[in-house]
Amino acid sequence: MSGAAMRLLRLVMFDLDGTLVATAGEIQDAVNDTLQQFGLPLVDEQQVQDWIGHGTRTLLAQALAFATRSSAHRVRASDSFETLAAEFARHYGRRCGTRSRPYPHVREVLGELRGRGVKLAVVTNKEQAFTDIVLRQHGLTPLLDAVLSGDTAPAKKPDPAGLRACMAAFGAAPPECLLVGDSSIDVAAARAAGVAVWAVTYGYNMGQPIAEAAPDRVLDDLRPLLGLGAQQGCPAPDAHAA
Repeated sequence: MSGAAMRLLRLVMFDLDGTLVATAGEIQDAVNDTLQQFGLPLVDEQQVQDWIGHGTRTLLAQALAFATRSSAHRVRASDSFETLAAEFARHYGRRCGTRSRPYPHVREVLGELRGRGVKLAVVTNKEQAFTDIVLRQHGLTPLLDAVLSGDTAPAKKPDPAGLRACMAAFGAAPPECLLVGDSSIDVAAARAAGVAVWAVTYGYNMGQPIAEAAPDRVLDDLRPLLGLGAQQGCPAPDAHAA
């Protein structure tokens, strides 16, 4: 469903990592804390950026697969994975909010939209405990009406169940909603849920240009959202306009 089909904007849903907050640096720190603890080779931030999207356990499995020259499937099936995952969770809980930062204009855009009566939600594949810390550390929690995380939503994106649950909670129909994300995962989830999707150029899309995922609009930052409001529909943007 394109932006042209929207009638009244009631709900904007956002991805978190790579959309509202740059988190790759501190995730890299926690991954390397874990790898170092077990005597494994470290990874760089670009690798971590390319692994972000499906939640931290999947990211850890990919990092471990790289470090051990194995496959992520084999890593997750190993007897040691739960021990490693528990240590990573401990390290990441300590690192959360220490080296991340909101992207430019995030706070002002969320505040302005909320002031206009638009409902705002985060729908992320990141686990709830880490999501809460990141949002709280950067003062974003008071600007949101709902948060659905990878372990609290009915299913992770690209499954549309989380988006649908969020829409149901606010009584918003698909043409009244917009998802803002940074990856092909977000685009696929929005398409499956029947909602318009805008995507940012600066995020984490497994190393691929986001325009290739064909969102309804490509954004260099969130300020174009200020052209929308509770009494406005979503314009029909060019799929590759910034």
